[in-house]
Amino acid sequence: MNGISRRGLMQSGAAAGVLGLTGMPLRAATMGGKFTAGLSGANTSDSWDSRTHSDLFMIASAQGAVFDSLTEVAADGSLRGELAESWEASSDAKTWTFNLRSGVNFHNGKAFGADDVIESLQMHLGEESKSAAKPIVEAITEMKKLSDTQVQFTLAAGNADFPYLMSDYHICIYPAGQIEEAIAKGIGTGLYAVKSFDPGVRMVATRVADHYKGDTAGFFEEIEYIAINDNTARMNALMTGQVDAINRIDFKTEALLKANPALRIQEVTGNQHYIFPMLTDVAPFSDLNVRKALKYGINRQEMVDKILQGHGMVGNDSPIGPANQYYNADMEQLEFDADKAKYYLGQAGLTSLDIDLSVSNAAFEGAVDGGQLYQASAAKGGININVIQEPADGYWSNVWMKKPWCASYWSGRATEDWMFATAYEKGAPWNDSHWDHPHFQSLLIDARAELDSDKRRGQYYEMQQILRDEGGVILPMFANNVQAVNNRISSPETIGNLWQMDNARMAERWSVA
Repeated sequence: MNGISRRGLMQSGAAAGVLGLTGMPLRAATMGGKFTAGLSGANTSDSWDSRTHSDLFMIASAQGAVFDSLTEVAADGSLRGELAESWEASSDAKTWTFNLRSGVNFHNGKAFGADDVIESLQMHLGEESKSAAKPIVEAITEMKKLSDTQVQFTLAAGNADFPYLMSDYHICIYPAGQIEEAIAKGIGTGLYAVKSFDPGVRMVATRVADHYKGDTAGFFEEIEYIAINDNTARMNALMTGQVDAINRIDFKTEALLKANPALRIQEVTGNQHYIFPMLTDVAPFSDLNVRKALKYGINRQEMVDKILQGHGMVGNDSPIGPANQYYNADMEQLEFDADKAKYYLGQAGLTSLDIDLSVSNAAFEGAVDGGQLYQASAAKGGININVIQEPADGYWSNVWMKKPWCASYWSGRATEDWMFATAYEKGAPWNDSHWDHPHFQSLLIDARAELDSDKRRGQYYEMQQILRDEGGVILPMFANNVQAVNNRISSPETIGNLWQMDNARMAERWSVA
């Protein structure tokens, strides 16, 4: 991980403030004009409730434009202040004090302060909460308002990564006492105020005058995000000039985009990974031997070659990728082995296995083809996969974590604990394999509070090993973020790799050329 070290992060978050407010270096940029993007990941059920956000369209619309968070991961991977100017930690990283920006207003004119922070975080709590940020906020045992511009958090256990967690796209800041109205209308402190919003169709927003970020970010006068879930339609919209940029290009038609002199392709290596998670508390996936058979039944290199067409790298059933600080690059790579797949089926008392796999290109571009490739390789090991193609609309609400086995993707996270706590901690709302491994959970808690980097590395290495050997997520590949942009739009040299489209912040970081 690039950027500020953990030691520096803990000792003085003030350093983040002097680096600037955006993920780009200060530069001369053209102010004004309109930016239109065609984005995937939209649903008719979309809303301004950040607890429900799960894909690019709403991440880019909310945290990327209309709302702010306490902190922000910059394009270079460093952590910077957003609504927080600075932060300090106690020596054990259990108590964190955030100094908030003064003079910030919500789009309805309400002044921003400590009450807004506390009430916005409390949204994620409660037995019925389905927010992916629930594990983050639950770790806070006390939220204390020290003044209108200062908030103190006490954690159940030390966490050196806590300021990073405050940049989670689910933790947008809403106006206290007006949260329901803010969710209904899209009222935040972001660079852009909502002009119109048609869920699953489009979002239009205009630049806020006299914003606290000044002229260092938010260069467009107006932005328009159009929901285009179909990859062919997205490419056509770009080729015909309907939109200025698209995410997730179709590698099969990449040559057409490259041949167009008016367009350029952006490719960023990060921790985005394409996966096939299975519910480990549902038969037959509750049987470790079945999971091992499935691990040996997939040809990972074939997936990278045919689905990604080289735009990525082979995965090893662990979500910790090459952009993470504690990535275990030396862990032995799982390889396709039909004989081992048969062996582990035998250990499970089976001669063959018939199972359903739900897929949609909403999960990732090429997921349908990927399911069919998996079907072909697994059959050699006695595993008969029935590939079920699901509708794109409603995939995340009706299939993911509902069907026992499906296709999915994760953008990855900037820190190991953030990734593990979101998707692998026992009881986490987005634990999409229902993973519950006692030793893994113990290591997770210990590593979170460990301030010795060498000890922490050992703990995270062991956790990656456990997931590779026993986990319920098949992770065949890490996929580069590949998107296309019209040359009339200028973008900085460094493009963020945490999320697609420059950490979903293209509205704030790009400009008219």
